[in-house]
Amino acid sequence: MAFENLIVEKRGAVAWICLNRPQARNALNLALRKELYAALEEGAADDSVKVLVIAGAGDGAFCAGGDLWELADRTPLAAREYLSYSRAVTQSIQRTAKPVIAAVRGLALGGGCELALACDLIYASEDAQFGQPEIKVGLLPGGGGTQRLPRLVGIHKAKELMLLGEPISAREAERIGLVNRVYPREELEGAVQDVAEKLAERSSAILGLIKAATNQALEASLQAGLEFEVASYALCFGTEDQKEGVKAFLEKRAPRFKGA
Repeated sequence: MAFENLIVEKRGAVAWICLNRPQARNALNLALRKELYAALEEGAADDSVKVLVIAGAGDGAFCAGGDLWELADRTPLAAREYLSYSRAVTQSIQRTAKPVIAAVRGLALGGGCELALACDLIYASEDAQFGQPEIKVGLLPGGGGTQRLPRLVGIHKAKELMLLGEPISAREAERIGLVNRVYPREELEGAVQDVAEKLAERSSAILGLIKAATNQALEASLQAGLEFEVASYALCFGTEDQKEGVKAFLEKRAPRFKGA
């Protein structure tokens, strides 16, 4: 599929999906949201792709949030419809068994921060900034921020970020657990590719089970999550990769996983 607002590039088993509206700091308008959903679904369905990376074009922003030009005159009903496309993107990220990484340079604000929050891993450059500034324009985070942020950083820090609307640095985001790791700007892309390639070498079948089981920790009670974990652990023993992994360990060699 040809995209007008995205650049999609396959680097081996890693698909880089780059938001490409640098003139608007990669703000999420409706067209970009639809294309991003399509690209994620394509990547999820492509057997040659093992890991997905979401990044932003240009030097200034990963994504500066929703496009306010599209929001200015919306009715409540139209706003719900608009957010349905945001929900489709984040649900696609959560639904796919493949790891999805956010590579954040520059601003990740509002919907951009929420997009990163939906990913499985977040790596950032030293000049990155994260925030939920919707309060400053009379809105609240509507792309998952009020739900995902407290689960990641705790309710009081999440409220501070959303009630004040002030951005935080990449280092502060790393300190509070919002970001996995921070790199010098010039090293971020290579570091993310290295992580993605390591993930691509793992069993894709088991990666999917780990991702699904871990997501349960955010959605279910502890008891329900533990039951899901037991069921997922048992499923591992029905895969060829589990048998290959144990055999390779005992034979002191690298495993040759097939994703089955």
